[in-house]
Amino acid sequence: MFRLDGKVAIVTGASSGLGVAFARALAEAGADVALGARRVDKLEQTREMVTGLGRRAIAVATDVSRPEDCEALVAAAVEELGAVDILVNNAGVGTAVPATRETPEQFRSVIDINLNGCYWMAQAFGRAAAGSGTIVNIGSVIGLTTGGLPQAAYSASKAGLMGLTRDLAQQWTVRKGIRVNCIAPGFFATEMTDQYDPSYLEMMSPRVVSGRLGKTEELAATLVWLVSDAAGYVTGQTIAVDGGVTIT
Repeated sequence: MFRLDGKVAIVTGASSGLGVAFARALAEAGADVALGARRVDKLEQTREMVTGLGRRAIAVATDVSRPEDCEALVAAAVEELGAVDILVNNAGVGTAVPATRETPEQFRSVIDINLNGCYWMAQAFGRAAAGSGTIVNIGSVIGLTTGGLPQAAYSASKAGLMGLTRDLAQQWTVRKGIRVNCIAPGFFATEMTDQYDPSYLEMMSPRVVSGRLGKTEELAATLVWLVSDAAGYVTGQTIAVDGGVTIT
């Protein structure tokens, strides 16, 4: 029930970090993968990794804040890989700007990618999916709790993504056969956490019940479960994979 043989997955933000881990896990489970990101050179490296695992892969330059780019990524997946079955909305940006200093342009740029971009991708996927499919939106525990940083735009975008998840699940699970869920990661060792001041992670460590950063393969395993038949009765949910941050 956990295998994805014969499935075609789309992963946005696939040029680095969690996107690469997701692409690897999906390929290892048997899926072919369409990869989208703005950094085409790094995206090509992910494509080579997927093909090295024996799966088909395409790399498409994609800015998810542009609806036309989202449509083009889905169209390329259908044309070159034959179908679309899975969408992983992983593209996102993180910022930390005090609310009294954050400009309208800064706030809008985060919302455009983290929230609007997921909606444009979901729309394109929903139009192309043939009677079944599954979407996983990659949120954040910062959509459920505060992280001790000035992150109004980021928090709002991730909280909004959880609401979008619920509504799309309500609209599409029965009518289109598309399950929609959200994963809310805690602190994982990625390019994003590499940018944190070590003192910040020390400050947050008492809130992590598990006592450590998460491993990307642990998060990727949750993703594979959610998009597989093993989670066929799960829709509209936000699953926190956070080492216990949200219970402290």
